[in-house]
Amino acid sequence: MSQYKKVAFHTLGCKLNFSESSAIARDFESAGYAKVSFEDIPDIFVINTCSVTDNADKKCRQLARKALNINPKAFIIIIGCYAQLKPKEIASIPGVDLVLGANEKFNILEHLESIDKKEHAVAIYEPIKETKEFHPSYSSGDRTRTFLKVQDGCDYFCSFCTIPLARGRSRSASIEKTMIEAKAVAKIGAKEVVLTGVNIGDFGKEKNENFLGLIKELDSIVDIERYRISSIEPNLLTDSIIEFVAKSDKFVPHFHIPLQSGSDELLQSMRRRYGTALYRNRISKIKMLMPDCCIGMDVIVGYPGETDSAFLKTVEFIKEMEPAYLHVFTYSERNNTTAVRMAGSVPIIKRKERSKILRLLSAKLKRAFYEKNQQQHEVVLFEGSEENGMMFGFTSNYVKVKSPFNSLMINQTADVRLTEVDRDGLMKIEFSEQKEHLETRILG
Repeated sequence: MSQYKKVAFHTLGCKLNFSESSAIARDFESAGYAKVSFEDIPDIFVINTCSVTDNADKKCRQLARKALNINPKAFIIIIGCYAQLKPKEIASIPGVDLVLGANEKFNILEHLESIDKKEHAVAIYEPIKETKEFHPSYSSGDRTRTFLKVQDGCDYFCSFCTIPLARGRSRSASIEKTMIEAKAVAKIGAKEVVLTGVNIGDFGKEKNENFLGLIKELDSIVDIERYRISSIEPNLLTDSIIEFVAKSDKFVPHFHIPLQSGSDELLQSMRRRYGTALYRNRISKIKMLMPDCCIGMDVIVGYPGETDSAFLKTVEFIKEMEPAYLHVFTYSERNNTTAVRMAGSVPIIKRKERSKILRLLSAKLKRAFYEKNQQQHEVVLFEGSEENGMMFGFTSNYVKVKSPFNSLMINQTADVRLTEVDRDGLMKIEFSEQKEHLETRILG
């Protein structure tokens, strides 16, 4: 395999996948490979897959075909959740050479060096119950924010979810080892670190440690300006965690808390570990301590048994909670889950209608949250992307702002005043410092 020197990655799905892709890419670069884009005619394509929905499976197939069209002689490798769940199915996709399961994806270079391009793909995987090792990882070079993986796997087995089957049981490193990774992130100049995992609130349980203990330690790293907690289950988001974030200068006022449904009957059917009463309590606690906090929610529409009445309960509950945005998932049947065998299937057309309703509600909620933040003074971390001469950034409470592009501001923070929401739904700003003084400060 020594003739292969250019490698390209495409990552589907969650922040966790992005952190793992980045870690694997660094392994390639350490071995002398050049990381390039798909369009640069790479010798190796690595596609890191998701399998939360049926659509994610289709995207994987499309990307494999795209890679084959770009370079018919390239080596195509499929890793990630879809690869663990359906390795034989993926191995049958034309052009695919190597399929690696949940544990083997971290040994990709070893497998690559021992396999030549053949007519049929090689699939290497083991039963998910054998996947017990935790592989730390963090993203770098792809985005201004860095995703730090602190936990993997899940013990919850919700009725609609394949993730425990794809990633295994909950596991994490110790606080001590996680701090080593976080300090490595600090050394690459990351201003903001997003803590990621499948179920991060479960951090440390197998080591008699916990998530609160972790964030208290992370808070002490001087060179990281701010932390963002990605998604955390409401039953694991304790008062102590909320209170700590409210007092911290580094942990930002932003929580993403899966809801899935506003119907207690459906939550029970989904095997969720909370009801609407607990969820309401968590939101009330956050808003009492952090009135400007950004709260995001995951919601599933079209789950088996979701009647019109149950859907309306969800809509009304969301309106009562007033989150800043929603992530809406249209339920799709997944093999080897409990939900696929349940009665009360919702017609596809009704699922799409309900999804559209919630997406419109999400847009309305987001606009209301942005307007609430007008005239506030905030600290913005600017991203590197440019679009029509504009650059973008996020406040601590996740308001997306726009400003004329200035390369000096990439990965820099600045004090700003949020002025008004524009027609694109983004926030216009005014710098609290005069531009020339700001540039002088940045340049030293």
